[in-house]
Amino acid sequence: MIGISLLTLVPGVVGGSESYARELVRALARVGELDYRVFTTSLAPDAADGLPGRELPGYRAASSTPGRLLAMTSAAVSPRLRREARAEPLDGLHFPLTVALPPPARTPAAVTLHDLQHELLPGSFSLADRAWRRVAYRPSLRRARIVIVPSEHVRDSAVERLGLDAARVRVIPHGVDHERFRPVGGQREPFLLYPANAWPHKNHARLFEALGLLRRERPDLRLVLTGSGHERLSLPAGAESRGYVSRDELARLYATAAALVFPSLYEGFGQPPLEAMASGCPVAASSAGALPEVCGEAARLFDPSSPEAIAEAVREVLDGPVPFIERGLERAAHFTWERSARAHEAAYRELVS
Repeated sequence: MIGISLLTLVPGVVGGSESYARELVRALARVGELDYRVFTTSLAPDAADGLPGRELPGYRAASSTPGRLLAMTSAAVSPRLRREARAEPLDGLHFPLTVALPPPARTPAAVTLHDLQHELLPGSFSLADRAWRRVAYRPSLRRARIVIVPSEHVRDSAVERLGLDAARVRVIPHGVDHERFRPVGGQREPFLLYPANAWPHKNHARLFEALGLLRRERPDLRLVLTGSGHERLSLPAGAESRGYVSRDELARLYATAAALVFPSLYEGFGQPPLEAMASGCPVAASSAGALPEVCGEAARLFDPSSPEAIAEAVREVLDGPVPFIERGLERAAHFTWERSARAHEAAYRELVS
């Protein structure tokens, strides 16, 4: 039996890693052949979603940052949590959210490392956040028999910056929910879409400058933001925030936007560009991190440090969307959650062999 620990999942807080964890579990429920047990908490009791699940009351889940840090610190030394987890006859444990809780002890473990942003862009984090990531991530990765990463970019960074043995690292890209994110026809509206929380590396300020440049020649062009934390931003004319939206609402926005613009300064993978491509939405994306690897030739890439470069890329996509739509559909078709789940299951078999 393979255990999948989602104890540190806080809905709406951990961004793309939450989508990965949930979609992986759903896909394993559809195509997986092994026996599974998903460990959940009271904050996300639905996270097992098709697989056998078990809530571990010994983990004191919290949604606030101080509460989460306290819960993870307590769990690392909690004998009760170890006892609760050991009640299951586990052959291996996977930690999709990087932090290895409950501690795996002698059970072979796989850990997913989503990115190394705190190493490559330390200015995006407070001193406390950087220290916590180093304290939480490094022991988890050190104890893991297999480290799963979503891109070659993350693999290479982990080998270089953390000294991980490349022989322990498996590159398994994420997938796309093609039933939800697909072309639906109809008229596209004059707005750009950017689904991203207001984190420093998401680069909203330069995007706002680019929007100002674009609106000089396209005064009807708008920018729609989704995600959390936008109340901290000073939105320019033509920009609006929809806040945290459902996956179905996000699909509707992909289906009606004139283009996706994705100016992030760092991504370990980059899910929104692929979802937009699958929806028939042309994409202009940053050339940073793993985005060139994920987008291939299907997106118009740009230097995210330059508002002028962002505006020029968006202008090109808006003026000639058809080639980007066609290449995007072809590119996105290569990424499915079923394929990702089967690759994870192959890693689990290797883990317990």
